[in-house]
Amino acid sequence: MLEFAVHFQSGLPAYEQVVYAVKKALVARVLKPGDMFPSVRKMSQELRINPNTAHKAVAALVAEGLLEVKPGLGTVVSAAPQATRKQRSQILGPEVERLVVEAKQLGLEADEIVEAVRSHWKRLR
Repeated sequence: MLEFAVHFQSGLPAYEQVVYAVKKALVARVLKPGDMFPSVRKMSQELRINPNTAHKAVAALVAEGLLEVKPGLGTVVSAAPQATRKQRSQILGPEVERLVVEAKQLGLEADEIVEAVRSHWKRLR
């Protein structure tokens, strides 16, 4: 079982969606520095994607310094600095966009969306 979930959408490259899901798991601290990261083989099997796609996602995460390849050990989550507030906010970008589009389609105003978010926020405290 993978520590992160990918909800594939058509029109977006699969490897980018995997990278996004991993970043989201890192920001949410589901994946922590030092955690073992699944092998390309396991990831491709679990996500039902081509191994080349899984490898491309891992390579992108390594290039960004989010993962490290440790010879003889495997791939681990790097001890990179914690995500900044801006980075954490950017992770929400796609969800915020979907919310705004849906709200506009329903004819809601920005203040109504903000109030709905506040209401849900309070309920989750």
